This record gives sequence, structure tokens and C-alpha cells, in this order.
Amino acid sequence: MSMSRRLPFAISRQGEGSLQSRIHNDICQAIQAGRLAPGARLPSARSLASELGVARGTVDAVYARLTGEGYIIGRGSAGTIVSPTLTVRPSAPTVSSSGSLPAPIVPVRFHIGLPSLDLFPYARWTRLISLHAKRLSPTGPHHPSPAGLPALREAIVGYLAVARGFACHPEQVFITAGYQGALDLATRLVLKEQDSVWFEDPGYSFARDALAAKGVRVVPVPVDAEGLRVSEGITQAPHARLAVVTPSHQAPLTVTMSQARRRMLLDWAEHAGSWVIEDDYDSEFHYAGFRPSALKSIDAADRVFFAGSFSKTLLPSLRLGFLVVPESFVASAGEAAAVMHRGEAAFMQQVVATFIAEGHFSRHLRRMRARYDARRRALATALKESFGDAIDIRSQGGGLHLIAELRGHGADVEIMARARASRLWVSALSAQSMAYPAGDALMLGFANIAEHSAEKDVAALKQAITLNP
Repeated sequence: MSMSRRLPFAISRQGEGSLQSRIHNDICQAIQAGRLAPGARLPSARSLASELGVARGTVDAVYARLTGEGYIIGRGSAGTIVSPTLTVRPSAPTVSSSGSLPAPIVPVRFHIGLPSLDLFPYARWTRLISLHAKRLSPTGPHHPSPAGLPALREAIVGYLAVARGFACHPEQVFITAGYQGALDLATRLVLKEQDSVWFEDPGYSFARDALAAKGVRVVPVPVDAEGLRVSEGITQAPHARLAVVTPSHQAPLTVTMSQARRRMLLDWAEHAGSWVIEDDYDSEFHYAGFRPSALKSIDAADRVFFAGSFSKTLLPSLRLGFLVVPESFVASAGEAAAVMHRGEAAFMQQVVATFIAEGHFSRHLRRMRARYDARRRALATALKESFGDAIDIRSQGGGLHLIAELRGHGADVEIMARARASRLWVSALSAQSMAYPAGDALMLGFANIAEHSAEKDVAALKQAITLNP
């Protein structure tokens, strides 16, 4: 595609990744290189779509993602601009005197979806790694099974039976590259281009982008205090092929889907011949009342694909997740997995399998529930003491972030941009919506905010958003 007349970047249709990803990356690069300066105005989504010759929805999704990442700010009739307070990164990394690149500094304060990095049992984990390293042998298999290591699949089956309340066979469990890998595998099995997919609105933006990249019709379905409004989904797309849901803790609102909605969803799937993906991303961390049960535990008709991940419970860098497929998909899932990859890293699968089988995983989760509960309480207290009547914190039973409505400091996307300029990685709730506004609020991750530092970190947040109006 030729150089845009309005923006200092070009979009190549021959590059890697989806067209949506390439537009996003090229705008990011233009901002980071200074070709799009802070405060610069971008064309409307309609104008840019016309200029690039793409669907309006593609540009809408790109702008929503850039807003959520703090790069741009929407100002209604005044248009969309590059965040005026954005700290532009160097266009090229510097090299140390030793010739190696410095380790990146990852902002963790208030980062949503990130587990605690200071409470992880590194000593025990390192011992398990050492143990399995000593067992390495030249007689081992050259490539792991695309379905996953048998020991890990069996360990997951045992864990799910106890912790999530449903039984399955190891043959139904497929080890994936995190949740994205599980979503990719499940959608390969049930979707074709132009199929309709129900998607929670607001919802997990990366999953939404992944679905859109497959050429399917993403149908936003609103969420309320009982979770997905199934009746709205039926009204909009009664014959949708798939519904993607987060029933235990809705992402990002953290509400739990009611039993009535769960049964309505499963009834719809059974009678419509459709399927459901249950993203069980952080159900382990519930603090008020009983832990929500898995939707899969009442799936009598076997219409649910159950996706889990170790990114929230252990470490994101593991890039390990799993998908439990309905029994009717075992053979086709095996064939699809073999086409997708040659298997996830067997060594780390062995370490995780041992970590689960020896009981370390369950003990770690129990410990983290207590510590996370203490951290969320400390953060909520510090926020109320600092902001007083200007802040309202929504009641939430679980999850790894708080949702706070802050008055008198501007729109949530503007507050987010000011905070991120000070490396405080808050997120804007409004940026997570497609068609149904979720309100103007901040999402504040508490997993990496220690109790003793909550007051100091909140003071830094207040200073950042007050001194950078």
C-alpha cells in the first residue's frame, strides 16, 4: 500500500501478522519514532479506513487497542490525538559496553493481569528445574507430543477434578502456548470465516482481536451484574457458532455469571448446535464467599471448551496453558495441534507437572489467595484515604485488579496516559468496550503492590495524575 497522505507511515499487506496488527504496529512505531508527536491529531476511524481501503471495524479495533495502551486519546467531536503526556521511547535500543542489550524494565505497579513477581516460590522452582536438568538424557524424544506431555496432562486432570469440580480424560487435555494458544486451537476446530461469535462487551481485547483476525463476525453482547446477557446474544445472533465467556470472573468487570445465565447459555448452545469457550483465567483468586464453580462442571451436553493458563497462577513467561476439549473433538484436536506446532517445550512441562503432582501448586494458590486479599484491601484503603470522596471502588469478589471511579481528574483514558508517563501501569475501563460502554473507571492491579508500599504507590499515582493535567 502506498504512503498515506495524512499519516507518516505505510501499511504493507505482505507483512507478517493480521492487517489489524500491522496497522497497530505501524502507528506505534510512528509515535515512538516521533513522526507522530504528542498532541498530534489522527484522522477519524472512518477516514483512515477509507484511505487504507480496509473495513471501518478494523480501524475501530486498532484505535481501541491504542487507547487501552495509552498511546492515543479520544476527545469526542474534537477527534483522536496522540496522548500529550506520552513518554516516547528511544527509536533504537542502546547497547551496553559488553555488547549485549540491557534487560527491559517492565512497569509492574498497578499492571492488571500480572501475578505477583515478588511472592513466587523461586527457590522451590529452581530446585525442580535442577532436578529435571540432571535427568536429561540423549535417549529422550527429539520432539514433544503436540498434545502435551502425558505427565502434565494427567496432573491437570487431577487438579481440575478437585479444584474445578469436573472430570475429564487426559486425552481431552491439550497443552498450549498460554490462553492465546488455547483460543487458537478451539477456534480452528469450530469456526470458519464469516461465522458469528458472541463476545462479552466489555471484554478481553486481545481475544477479541484474535477472533477478528480470523475473519469471523464478532458480536458484542452486553454484560451486567449476572454476567453475559444471553437473551441479548440470542436476539442479535441466534445461530452464532461460538460464545467466548469468562464466567467465574468476567474480564474485566470480575462479576460472576449467575446460575440462571449459565443454564441459559448451555441450553442455547445445545439447541443451536453451537459451542462455548470458557476462559477460566483467574478463578483461583476469589476472596468473598465460595469460589465460583466452573461452567464446565454443569455441561451435561459436552458443549464447552475449557481453557486454563499458568500465566496468572505461576509466571507469564512460562507461556503455558491448556485446553480441555469435548470428547467428540479429541481426534480432530490432535490433528489440528500437530499442524499448529511440534509441541510446547517439554522441559518446562515436566517442571510444571512435578510442581502440581507434589502439591506445591495447590499450596502456592492457597498462600497467594491470602496474600492477594491482603494486598487488595491495603490498596483499597490507601486509595480511599488519599482520594476521599472523589473515588468510588466497585465491590468485587475476586480477580487481580480493583475498579475505581475517580472524579475530577478527567476521562479514564486521560488519567491512564498521565499515570503511564510516570511508569504507573493503570488501565482504562472505557477502552475495553466495543458497543456497550462500561463506564469511566480505572483498573488497578494490586498483585505487585505490597501492603507496606500501598500508601506510597497511591501517593505516586495521585502526584502523576495531578501534576500532569
